[in-house]
Parts: sequence; C-alpha cells; structure tokens
Amino acid sequence: MKNVYIYCEGPTEESFVNELLYPYFFNLGIYVFPIVCTSKRTSEIKLRGGVSTFGKIRKELTMLCKSHPHEYVTTMFDYYAMPAETPEIRFQDADIFNRTDHVEEAIEKELALPNLKFHFMLHEFEGILFSRPESFLMIADERTVDAIRKIRDAFPTPEHINNSYETAPSRRLSQIIPGYAKIRHGTILSKDMGIDVIMEQCPHFRKWIREIAAL
Repeated sequence: MKNVYIYCEGPTEESFVNELLYPYFFNLGIYVFPIVCTSKRTSEIKLRGGVSTFGKIRKELTMLCKSHPHEYVTTMFDYYAMPAETPEIRFQDADIFNRTDHVEEAIEKELALPNLKFHFMLHEFEGILFSRPESFLMIADERTVDAIRKIRDAFPTPEHINNSYETAPSRRLSQIIPGYAKIRHGTILSKDMGIDVIMEQCPHFRKWIREIAAL
C-alpha cells in the first residue's frame, strides 16, 4: 500500500476525504490521510480550518513534505478567496483550467518540494456538489432542486460556477437551502452522487484523482 497525505482547508474537505476518497483509493492500494490546515495555534489550543496567509500554508506544507520525504503530498484548497500573496494568484486567462494549472505550478515552483502536488478545488469544494442536482432531493424539495439544476445548466461544468462573494457555490447553496450545513450536507450529497459522477462532471478534479491513482 502507498500513502498519500492530503493537506486540506477544513473539516468539510476532511470528511470528503474520509468518506469518499479513502474507500476509492483503498481499492487501488493507496491509503489517503487528510491533514487539516491549522487556523490558529496558542499555548493551550490548536484550531483547525481556514486560510489566513499563504505563509502559513508554506510552513505547514514544508513540514509535512519533509516529514514524509518518500511519500506523495497533495492539497485540497479552494481557489476562491486564496490569500493575496499566493504566487501568481492574480494571473488571468480566459480558460479557468489554464489559470488554475498556472497558479498550482507557480506554488509548486516556489515551494520546491519534490513530493508535492498542489491542487485547488474549483472554485471551492461546494462546486462539485452541482455535479448531480438530483442528489439534493435528499435534503430539499423539487423546487429547490430545479433552482440548483438551473444554476448548473448555466455553466459548462460545475467547476465554472463563479467565485465572487455573492455567486460562489457555497453562497448560492446557503441562499437556496436555509440551514444548509457544509460538513454534514456536503458529505451526504457527495456520497449520494458518488466519485464517478463528480469525476465525469469536473475535469480539474478528475485530473487530480487520476494523478493520485497512477502513483
């Protein structure tokens, strides 16, 4: 068995790794372990989740990669709202996949960690939940599902659903579904649709999964 460490943004991604990615990769002879980014450290407590500075990401990724020099380290960070000092984060390209690839490669170049593959979720984790609107029948009524389907149909892929404060995928869901709970509902929905549907609908995510599977 091979080990892969997935440094991720918070408990939502951690749950996704444990509930979907772990069984998928286990069948391929790969163990995946989520490592949640720490948002704050004090002498008494360590809080998990959230990205305040790229410097924190650099420090924790460097520690993780150097602690496991012969194992693969990758990430699950939302492209939306990354810190302003992230390498090349202002790079512009009409093609969102070209733009994301460019920033990921710039980060890898700056960190210079040979066992690191930096990966973004586009534009944030909740984007992949638009891969199968029908799954929302588990937590919402048909009218709500129709609204979610209308959003999905307005974009080439779920990963194109845009990234402003008002139109980010998580914001859209919280406006449509009162009481939407990121961790609990995100896990329920993604498990219902399954990783194969998500991969079919989300090219950047699919490429990442295939890169890990090919180890």
